[in-house]
Amino acid sequence: VSPGCRGAQGRLAYKLLHDLFANYSSALRPVEDTDRALNVTLQVTLSQIIDMDERNQVLTTYLWVRQTWLDAHLTWDKDEYGGIDSIRIPSSYVWRPDIILYNNADEHFGGSMETNVVLRSDGHIMWDSPAITKSSCKVDVSYFPFDGQRCRLTFGSWTHNGNQIDLRNQLDTGDLTDFVENVEWEMLGMPATRNVITYGCCSEPYPDVTYTLLLRRRASFYVFNLLLPCIMVSFLAPLGFYLPADSGEKVSLGVTVLLALTVFQLLVAESMPPSESVPLIGKYYIATMTMITASTALTIFIMNVHHCGPGARPVPPWARRLILHHMARLCCVYEVGESCKSPQRAPGGRAGVGDAGGPGESPEEGQAGTEARGCPWDHCLCHHDALLSNVGYIAGCFRRHRANQRRTGEWKKVAKVMDRFFMWVFFLMVFLMSVLVLGNAA
Repeated sequence: VSPGCRGAQGRLAYKLLHDLFANYSSALRPVEDTDRALNVTLQVTLSQIIDMDERNQVLTTYLWVRQTWLDAHLTWDKDEYGGIDSIRIPSSYVWRPDIILYNNADEHFGGSMETNVVLRSDGHIMWDSPAITKSSCKVDVSYFPFDGQRCRLTFGSWTHNGNQIDLRNQLDTGDLTDFVENVEWEMLGMPATRNVITYGCCSEPYPDVTYTLLLRRRASFYVFNLLLPCIMVSFLAPLGFYLPADSGEKVSLGVTVLLALTVFQLLVAESMPPSESVPLIGKYYIATMTMITASTALTIFIMNVHHCGPGARPVPPWARRLILHHMARLCCVYEVGESCKSPQRAPGGRAGVGDAGGPGESPEEGQAGTEARGCPWDHCLCHHDALLSNVGYIAGCFRRHRANQRRTGEWKKVAKVMDRFFMWVFFLMVFLMSVLVLGNAA
């Protein structure tokens, strides 16, 4: 094309623009018959999910909004203007439908960017404009962090009813061709539906186009940073029963685990909306904290049993039969017998009287020994009775001490069996709760 032809095209385009807008007003709906509705076609392209604020229930997205309609007052014969079929002019020059986002949550209520429109010779106008929107979204965090959300973007005319503007969607779904993947949310789909609603303020129908964003949370971040630490800390709670009672660390371990879970619970609560629906991970934290509280209380009770003093009552027969026999065998606690350091009775003998001097020695043998040494019988007999009395007192003290030791040892055995039994019970509870959480998530 020669430079002269290009100059002619420029002059014709300037003349076309002057002729079109000489008697044109962008304030009125551009239809020949005012009783007929103007068809407006809407198509939304989702470019990016910028942010999902669960606490305030606001979704921030970057959209490309395309609107097409027919302006009956902006047509021309392209042969009269050098074959110019389309021109691009500022959107403020032409009439534009007042299509807005109904569920807008932006405090400034910003609209689309002032971009050019493409005007064709037959009067069809196509207006593409990018927009960053903040829309309200009802967030359901019942299955957090394995949840999915359905956020709606509802577009419609604010002042024109269905008898004036007939709004329709170009496709049955939003355009996701240029969608930039989000690190937190996975996009499953964006179906579009057309609705005709009659509001309480007006009797005329108002059509709208609703795009539903089907989102699913990528749970890897929360699993590795919130769920797995909780499960690992939870498995520490039953190990408190395995600690020796004399270590003095059983209760402190349970309290430390409880405080750690409280910190994780606060981290989850800060990001969740203050609603009645408790998230799944929050339920797991509460159940685990309840279990740890119960295990700490049981640990205190078992330690009280372990430290029963000499003045404690003997172990009841039912407890000896149930705990020291059946439960010990069930929990594989085999070391419940006497300690190897405990003194044993001599077979066929009797501990007590003959321990101090000459066990098994008869009075006659003692008398013969004293006579052999030249001691008078009546004088030695007096010393013998005093010696027997002292030996009997010592033997009685020894027997009472042995009985107290035996009673204290039995209570320690009871505490050890109960520790082992509750350790396996709480291990099973932690495992079942973890499986239940993962099962509900699936």
